[in-house]
Amino acid sequence: MARRKRNQKQADETLVDIVEVRDSAQNFFDDNQKLIFGALVALVVIVGGFFAYNNFYKKPHQKEAVEQMFRAQEQFERDSFALALTNPGGGYMGFLDIIDKYKGTAAANSARYYAGISYLNLGKYQAAIDYLKDYKAVGEVTPIAKYGAMGDAYSELQDFDSAMKYYKKAAAEEENDVLTPYYLKKVGMLHEHNGNFAEAKKVYQQIKDDFPNSASGRDIDKYLARVSAKG
Repeated sequence: MARRKRNQKQADETLVDIVEVRDSAQNFFDDNQKLIFGALVALVVIVGGFFAYNNFYKKPHQKEAVEQMFRAQEQFERDSFALALTNPGGGYMGFLDIIDKYKGTAAANSARYYAGISYLNLGKYQAAIDYLKDYKAVGEVTPIAKYGAMGDAYSELQDFDSAMKYYKKAAAEEENDVLTPYYLKKVGMLHEHNGNFAEAKKVYQQIKDDFPNSASGRDIDKYLARVSAKG
C-alpha cells in the first residue's frame, strides 16, 4: 500500500513520538492486508444473503455489484486508490458509484470500507471517517479494522482524544492475535503521548502477558522499560 512519508524527529526520551502512532499503521496494513481484506471479500459473498432479502431485486443486484467491484478491488490492491474510488477502468464502476447504485447490498456496504481506507491513504481523513462510520462491520475481523482505521484517521487530524476512543474500541472487539495487540499498543502510545505513563504501562503489560508472540509483543519490553523509567 502507499507509504506515507515519516516526519524525522530527534529522539525524545520524555515524550513518545506521535508520528510512530500514525505511521505504524502503514506497515501494519502492508503486512496484514490479506487477513483484513480476505475477511472482507468473504463477507461480500457470504453475508450477501443477509442483505439480499428480496430474491427478485436484492440478490441480482448483489451479484451484479460483486461483478462490478472486482476491478476497483484490483486497483485498490495496486495502491491506485484514486482510480479505485472513481475510475478503475474497463467500463467498471469505482467504489463510490457502487455505493450509490447498489444501496442495500453487501457489496455496497463493503465498498464503504474500501472507500474509507482509500481516502485514508489519499490523505483525505475526514472523508475516510465519514465512509468508515457508514460501514456496517460484521464478523470477527472487520469491526476491529474499521475502528482502528478510524483511529488512524483521527490521529492524522491530530484529534488524539477521538483516536484513543476508536483504538480502544478496536482493541475491545472480538480478540484477534494480530489486530488486538496492535491496537492495544496504539492505546499505550497515546497514553504516553498524554503523559499517562502508568496507564501506558498497564496496556503494555497486557500485551506482554496476553500476546507475547505477536508482532507487537515481541518488542514490547522496550516500551515497558521506557514508561517505567518515566513514571
